[in-house]
Amino acid sequence: MRGAAVSELDDWAERRRLAEQARGERPWSLWGPYLAERQWGTVREDYSRDGDAWRSLPHDEARSRAYRWGEDGLAGLCDERGHLCLSLALWNGRDHILKERLFGLTNAEGNHGEDVKEVYHYLDAVPSHAYLKMLYRYPQAAFPYAELVAEGRRRGRDEPEYEIEDTGVFDGMRFFDITVEYAKEDADDIHATITAVNRGPEAADLHLVPQLWFRNTWSWKETERPRLEIGDDGAVACAHPRLGPYRLTFDGAPEVLFCENDTNLRLHGWQPEAPGPFKDGLHAAIVNGDESAIRRDGGTKLGLHYACRLAPGETRRVSLRLAAGRRPRPVDREGAILHRRIAEANAFYDGLQDGIRDPDARSIFRQAAAGLIWSKQLYTYDVRLWLKGDPLQPTPPGERDGGRNTQWRHFAAADVLSMPDTWEYPWFAAWDLAFQCLPLALLDPDFAKRQLLLLTREWYMHPNGQLPAYEWEFGDANPPVHAWAAYRVFEIDRDRRGGRGDLAFLEGVFHKLLINFTWWVNRKDADGRNVFQGGFLGLDNVGVFDRSRPPPGFGRIHQADGTAWMAMYALNMMRIALELALHNDVYESTASKFFEHFLLIAEAMTDMGGEGGGEGFGLWDEEDEFYYDEVDIPGGGMLPLRVRSVVGLVPLFAVEVIEPSVLQRLPDFSRRMNWVLEHRPHLACLVSRWTEGGVGDRKLLSLLRGHRMKALLRRMLDEAEFLSDHGIRSLSRAHLEHPYALDEFGARFTVRYDPADSTSNMFGGNSNWRGPVWMPLNYLIVEALRRFHTYYGDDFVVEYPTGSGTSLTLAAIADALEDRLIGLFAKDADGRRPIFGTREPIPTAPGEDDALLFHEFFDGDTGRGLGASHQTGWTALVLNLLHHRARRPGAPDEALP
Repeated sequence: MRGAAVSELDDWAERRRLAEQARGERPWSLWGPYLAERQWGTVREDYSRDGDAWRSLPHDEARSRAYRWGEDGLAGLCDERGHLCLSLALWNGRDHILKERLFGLTNAEGNHGEDVKEVYHYLDAVPSHAYLKMLYRYPQAAFPYAELVAEGRRRGRDEPEYEIEDTGVFDGMRFFDITVEYAKEDADDIHATITAVNRGPEAADLHLVPQLWFRNTWSWKETERPRLEIGDDGAVACAHPRLGPYRLTFDGAPEVLFCENDTNLRLHGWQPEAPGPFKDGLHAAIVNGDESAIRRDGGTKLGLHYACRLAPGETRRVSLRLAAGRRPRPVDREGAILHRRIAEANAFYDGLQDGIRDPDARSIFRQAAAGLIWSKQLYTYDVRLWLKGDPLQPTPPGERDGGRNTQWRHFAAADVLSMPDTWEYPWFAAWDLAFQCLPLALLDPDFAKRQLLLLTREWYMHPNGQLPAYEWEFGDANPPVHAWAAYRVFEIDRDRRGGRGDLAFLEGVFHKLLINFTWWVNRKDADGRNVFQGGFLGLDNVGVFDRSRPPPGFGRIHQADGTAWMAMYALNMMRIALELALHNDVYESTASKFFEHFLLIAEAMTDMGGEGGGEGFGLWDEEDEFYYDEVDIPGGGMLPLRVRSVVGLVPLFAVEVIEPSVLQRLPDFSRRMNWVLEHRPHLACLVSRWTEGGVGDRKLLSLLRGHRMKALLRRMLDEAEFLSDHGIRSLSRAHLEHPYALDEFGARFTVRYDPADSTSNMFGGNSNWRGPVWMPLNYLIVEALRRFHTYYGDDFVVEYPTGSGTSLTLAAIADALEDRLIGLFAKDADGRRPIFGTREPIPTAPGEDDALLFHEFFDGDTGRGLGASHQTGWTALVLNLLHHRARRPGAPDEALP
């Protein structure tokens, strides 16, 4: 990825752009990779009676139906309001449709839920989007649409997913490597370069069709229709009432085709008076030879049709330029701007990767960053209008009034958001976003801060204080990690700013999270005992049954993770309040409030058997020395659900260490804290050796005292239970031979260890918390161990792995886990990467880095990547792991393990 000389000017170019953007001097974020990879099959586009979004607008109708709330395309970009979109379409002369968007299986079609069936990689990007690079691999044989659907439906949950590589269409390297690169000359001046290479052994036909179109707004309400037309100068004039004039110039002599971004009414059996052309006009003209489907003079959608035949190894390159203004600007045929932006990108990453010397680690870092940046998407969704219907369209079915998101009528978004995955999860998710903001903070801290603030704004946060979970059900409760993420982003940003923290950001998010914390306390602590029932809390099928809706006969579930998350939340809010109090003493009493609230949660969480002098209620199991959920069976008392899962490890995350200098500078907080500990001894005993202090006289707040923490770690670090070669599993491997079973009310409920794809149909989809390694919770485990170490120091050691006879400090164990997580992506001694499993990756061109994927989760035994294949969202936390690894004392220079 190097290839171009780096000067001192190059080193600062991207930083300068980000600074100009932050100061509002130049809108470098005006254009970006915001065009969705999938708009079809989303809740936003669902106007059905039954709420089946996948069937309401399927892939096969996407080419012919105009979208209401957004657009999608292949390797595309658009402006930040999605008015004008640029992407690439392809045809190999054999497919029955023009390849305009990525294909995949719906939730009902895939044997493990929704699943994209394409090969593509985000190779490079900088946060200002001044340079972007994506690779798409297009088969030369007919794309196996029907075969993928049929085999996906045939296979059961106990079988692996059937991937496009399994069909044989890539055998013999019979495919095209299609690379799309964007290089900005200015904020509103974009050069696009499309490079196609025939990787196969024979000559093959290829049709490259760059597309430019306007998002359809005129079909929903009375708005002026924009227009694209070819000018006398040979450039395409783009006229939009809100975006302003743009010009598209291009090289070569392609066939210039226009149609309208309107629904083809024949799709529904209607016979419109006008013959078209419609949204699918380019498909009809190029694939079917239907000249009546297009116009030559203008429209709202454009295709530049380049037809070519490539010999083996032959390359074809197409250049375009889209720039604001009424005058056309020449395309960059020599690639001067492209090479300049590549050099600046190299320099930008050289600075971020300071200390990361291993070339493979640098490639992992950069590709993960690229995926994260490419996953910025425009998200437009007005729930009130979606429920009510548009003025020019039929009224939505009445069933919607009591259906999805009806309690969120205030929600009205039109923002660029960091998505978990641009195809399988093309919508934001609250707790995903929180994790995504940590690696984003390394790249562009201002964007990360804006993302965290955005979800607390009035058009997102519910008036009652709840944060929206995700599009399929805003009212679900995700783990409350927003405060944790906000403070970690604050710390990363402070480090980059030379010790000057953004207190305005921290204070702004803190005030909104006060409302959200209150919502949790009022809505999810049904008995008022500081034991919480958050529902499934994003962990999908980890439990015996759906924890949001337990089966009839069961009472309320008291959740070990829900309660621990709230303990963590209280400590996070206390930490933020302490930081703010160092600059404004009005926050001292607020910090005290959260300190005391944490102690009350700790009391409820740990007081099994009345150990602390309380009522004898708790979630710690003395016999198993583990935390379990408990279910209240009416007339039958409390029943512990003895599933050894990540639910029981979440209490590790509730840990905070207070420096003595903080207590000295905040006397009111210190006095109140000491009063509580003196006059509430049953609470004081929950705090480990408070009067003694730890290393450097630090104070520890944690749900775990020394004995319980060691007991928990003994299981977590046992290779027969949670510890794998690739991180911490989400379920103990002991449940492979000894599945947990619960027989109640005439039914049997079981939980069995599944290291890979889920064999349970709970929640549908492909999420599996019954064995695989998940990056976000592993990251929190690593972080928690390091915080404990700052208190206990080097004298506190734990056997690692359990039974090995080797004892390490908590910091050393954190480092070892960090290495295992990074090792998921790194080459092992045999040159293989665990993420690929036994499948050989498709080779890249000689001299190029392997094209990587950053999956949603990983096989608990082998490390093979699973779930959403491009979910660089929270899996991009590998950036933070690599960044920390390079800064360890005495960090090695040699390659990764």
